[in-house]
Amino acid sequence: MGNTDSAVVQKRLAHFRPDERSVIEGIFDRLHGSGADASGKTGTILSLDMLKMTMRDVASESMINRMFQGMHSVDPGVALPPGGGVSREQLVIFLADICRGTAEERAPLVLAMAGGETAASATADQIRGFVEDLVSSAVQTLAYRGHLRAWRPDRMGDGPEGVKALAEQLTSEMKPSDQNTCDVSCLEDWLFRIPTMAMFLEFLIGEGLGVRLPSHPPLTLLPQCQYAPWSALSCLLSLPLLMFLSPHLPDGYIAPWRLLFSTSLHGESFTRLVGNCKDRGPTVLLMKDTKGHVFGGFASQSLEVKPQFQGDSRCFLFSVFPHMRVFTCTGYNNHYMYLNQGQQTMPNGLGMGGQHGYFGLWLDFDFGHGHSRARPRCTTYGSPQLSGEEDFKLDTLEVWGVGKPAEEPGEGENKKSILVSDPEVQAMMEMTGKTMHSQGLREPEDDGQ
Repeated sequence: MGNTDSAVVQKRLAHFRPDERSVIEGIFDRLHGSGADASGKTGTILSLDMLKMTMRDVASESMINRMFQGMHSVDPGVALPPGGGVSREQLVIFLADICRGTAEERAPLVLAMAGGETAASATADQIRGFVEDLVSSAVQTLAYRGHLRAWRPDRMGDGPEGVKALAEQLTSEMKPSDQNTCDVSCLEDWLFRIPTMAMFLEFLIGEGLGVRLPSHPPLTLLPQCQYAPWSALSCLLSLPLLMFLSPHLPDGYIAPWRLLFSTSLHGESFTRLVGNCKDRGPTVLLMKDTKGHVFGGFASQSLEVKPQFQGDSRCFLFSVFPHMRVFTCTGYNNHYMYLNQGQQTMPNGLGMGGQHGYFGLWLDFDFGHGHSRARPRCTTYGSPQLSGEEDFKLDTLEVWGVGKPAEEPGEGENKKSILVSDPEVQAMMEMTGKTMHSQGLREPEDDGQ
């Protein structure tokens, strides 16, 4: 199965367990048509046509061409066979660098796939074009391989626009030169800071070439969708947006997503919004205004109706259109999220960040209106104005539950801490200076009012 004297190959294979090395070395024969021809010999090169035959259903032709360029750019440390194709050694090194490589090892491959296999640098536009091809092919792979996890792209937002937006967001983290070019060292820095790129590359190679490593479960780029009435729903979410948002959710938020509220299903009612979303665990709010801007926020705790700010530093705001961005807390204040209704002395509505009257994101209780007043940035999240106009009119709103729901009334009656069941114990602990570490972590109880 292709033992080789190449020191470069042996160094790369050392990244894998013994049972995985045979998998990596065996890919070449499988792509070549299961190995031996009529004479009992295996081919010496992998052609572009062979790669297209293998990956045509999961990647665009331009992405397949880019991958071939990346493979062909590898220096295997041994003489290359004639014919202009990819050798066994080149393929093994390419697979090893994509699946287990460092940013330093992946950067030359990205440069070759973006700017050409002999290029010393690539323009920012060339890198963005490569990332668009990569993200688009990842979305195509998700659909073809049946990895949609109950999501319905035909009932969701604009995929092509989402691909462009996600590619722009990923490349916005690059630091090109004054000439707007990136060399290998620039790409190393970028890939080191943006681990999502490595995940997308590994996913496409793993699914496209059938790389299955025993120690590494298949990557999932999408959260599970538990509930959404797709036949009646026109969804703001898109697959690229899910691929963008999911990695930003805090560790542990792996519960399946479920639709709690949508204006297309439940109408424009603040009372209905509160009733559907209150005490339902962490949520993602997604809004579109009448100017076409799409934005939202992540609420890390159950929304509660009360005239005080709530939440914690895991909350964040985000923009989807015209640019995909996430804005996390600055530490300036703790005005993470707010929900109030039926008060005469305090604002009534749903807000995140900033302060009363100047929220980073605000939906008024009359539902049709809101504001995003950041002058110049929201103090809580450092976000700019998210809406098309400072005072916006709402077009669409969706709220998705993304974490474990709060306990239903009565469900946790037998699980109460003594600090809850006996207020006198709590008072005594406070008087003696005891620190109640768990109190700030406990969900406030619903008093039924």
